[in-house]
Amino acid sequence: MKQLWLVGLLVCLLALMMAACNSGSSSGDGGDGNKGGDSGKKQVTLRFALWDSNQARGLQVMADEFTADNPDINIQIEVTGWTDYWTMLEAGATGGSLPDVFWMHSNEIYRYASNGMLLDLTDRINKSDKVDLSKFPQGIVEIYNHEGKQYAVPKDFDTIGLWYNKKLFDEANLEYPNENWTWEDLYNAAKALTKDGVYGFLAAFHNQEGYYNFVYQNGGTIITKDKKSGYDDPKTIEALEYYVKFIREGLSPQIYGDAERAEALQNGLVAMGLFGSWNLSGFTANEFISENFDVAVLPKNTARASIYNGLGYAIAHNTKYPEEAWRFVEYLGSREGQERQAELGVAISAYEGTAEKWISSNDKFNVKVFVDMVEYGVIRPYSKTTAVWEDKAYEALRPAFTGEISVEEAARNAARIMNESLATE
Repeated sequence: MKQLWLVGLLVCLLALMMAACNSGSSSGDGGDGNKGGDSGKKQVTLRFALWDSNQARGLQVMADEFTADNPDINIQIEVTGWTDYWTMLEAGATGGSLPDVFWMHSNEIYRYASNGMLLDLTDRINKSDKVDLSKFPQGIVEIYNHEGKQYAVPKDFDTIGLWYNKKLFDEANLEYPNENWTWEDLYNAAKALTKDGVYGFLAAFHNQEGYYNFVYQNGGTIITKDKKSGYDDPKTIEALEYYVKFIREGLSPQIYGDAERAEALQNGLVAMGLFGSWNLSGFTANEFISENFDVAVLPKNTARASIYNGLGYAIAHNTKYPEEAWRFVEYLGSREGQERQAELGVAISAYEGTAEKWISSNDKFNVKVFVDMVEYGVIRPYSKTTAVWEDKAYEALRPAFTGEISVEEAARNAARIMNESLATE
């Protein structure tokens, strides 16, 4: 009887298992309510967050191509402007609703990595036959490494170029900016081009796309190797005085917001301005800029310098789908994904040997200059508390741009505030 009872039990269990399997193959995943194509796998939806709508177009193409090869995954791209992006992430981190995959920046990596908000990718990278960190600029790899663990895969790199209105240069009978240009050439051209309601140069109140570049071209620094502020360095102050001079002499408008800077170029208000390579797709799509502008390397002083940076692809520590999220990030960081990003003109791919495809993706502008400047690029200044001291120093400098106090006084105020923040590290 005991044996018959066991046989009967096994038969019942087998029947229940078969019923469960049949049920699972025809239902949704219980969360997304989607079914994964012909493979019969349950489909999961990954939230992919970023802040640049111009890049989103190309990344959507990549996401669609990835999901075509991985029908069990759906990619939902969420675009949020720069400022709101970090507010959204902070709310997601505290509320447990971080996107599955998202862009990470040098300003914020320490805060998110040190607080356990990011998935440690070290072992996955070491086991991957697609992601090879030795193929990326090591300065960018190091940004996203915290205490020996890798928390993001490099996405791209960017440099800053000098955009100029060819039509206005032609009308003024001026030579276009080139690799031989110095600070003096920039200043003289700005003076010649400032007329008829047009400013010669946009000395915008901006760090990465503004005065940071001039500081390093003059041999100054924003942060020293021993983590002290460089704002009170005489060479830094000298560079800031040169930069602010454009505003003081009426050669540049007083502009502070990112949207205003782009509009100044698009509306023909300025003849020259500094903008990063990440603006390429937006500038190409703008009819006025596309027809009238081109881009050159930055002018030099005692040295050549262009601030460069690179974003990273990170995964939330508490994602419900760590393996699927990694499969997507692994693709984005592979040679295949990096080449595709370059071909689509999304950004300058960071993977070794892929930049040429980004150059070939655009025939409107001389975009090769952005890649050429990597040779003397200076990594965007950062430390553990960049997001804190950068904003505070930035505001301390504002009165110099508005003419309320001298550049030297503002720079020394910025140094003091910055050192107070650095001391907490």
